Amino acid sequence: MVPAEPIVDIRGLRKRFGSNEVLRGIDLAVAPGEVVAIIGRSGSGKSTLLRCINGLESPDAGTLAIEGRPMRLDDPRAMRDLRQRVGMIFQSFNLFPHLDVGHNIMLAPGLVKGRRGAQGEARARQLLARVGLDDKFEAMPAQLSGGQQQRVAIARALAMEPQVLLCDEITSALDPELVAEVLAVVEMLASEGMTLLMVTHEMRFARKVADRVVFMHEGAIHETGPASELFTRPQTTELRQFLAALD
Repeated sequence: MVPAEPIVDIRGLRKRFGSNEVLRGIDLAVAPGEVVAIIGRSGSGKSTLLRCINGLESPDAGTLAIEGRPMRLDDPRAMRDLRQRVGMIFQSFNLFPHLDVGHNIMLAPGLVKGRRGAQGEARARQLLARVGLDDKFEAMPAQLSGGQQQRVAIARALAMEPQVLLCDEITSALDPELVAEVLAVVEMLASEGMTLLMVTHEMRFARKVADRVVFMHEGAIHETGPASELFTRPQTTELRQFLAALD
């Protein structure tokens, strides 16, 4: 049961690209500390939903609030505040290739929060230790495996101390043997109480870690519920077909 004051509150969200309506009236409330896995076929609107939550895409209709603060696309200061509260990790790692690992993590907190020098370095090293990369501070991104780069990307997102973390298919660009190391970090964050919204195709992981699973179909939330129920007793033909195609 979502409490009266969700940390993420989305109502009637719509987004269109030309004639294609990608989001068709999304209603979603996420409780603090809740882990929500978002599943569905390619093109169902999953990634667009995440991009609307952190302001990378502008909704055409509906409302969106983080910690009770409404998104205000016309207010640059409000949007900067929103992006500090909502971290995002992408499929591609998006590390700056010309900066070593430590300075990739230190860059945004230095610019936005004024956390530079010894303080910034200490925090970056702390976060690298947290994701199991405490010996990689001076490494360049090209020297790391894909799994290591994605763990650096997670540390970089955490450096801004977000209240909500969005994960958009963060293992899809990885070789199979590297997926587990990244998911282990996400599972650790979930166990520590981080609010997570994850677009994922890792159904076993979603079943294990998610408090709730959201199945999107053709731009709408088609079915939602606890992982144990949604995966074992799907209520709609569309979800049954989606799950059957994964077997």
